[in-house]
Amino acid sequence: MNTTIRKIGNSEGIIIPKEVLDRMGLKAGDTVEIRVEDGNIALVPEQDDLAEQLKAARIGMEKYRVALRELAK
Repeated sequence: MNTTIRKIGNSEGIIIPKEVLDRMGLKAGDTVEIRVEDGNIALVPEQDDLAEQLKAARIGMEKYRVALRELAK
């Protein structure tokens, strides 16, 4: 399956065919990680539990920013 890199605003991107999205269980608005592996580009779906954990970590780091800064000294 081939696709073309297209200009999208100041960036460039590709259109992922619907059948590929369906096969991967993805939809518009889902987040994927872009990896470069052995000269190939891989799109890896972000797992919900990881996204939730990262969100919780960011909230905790912001809440305890001063304490974490002191502990880092």
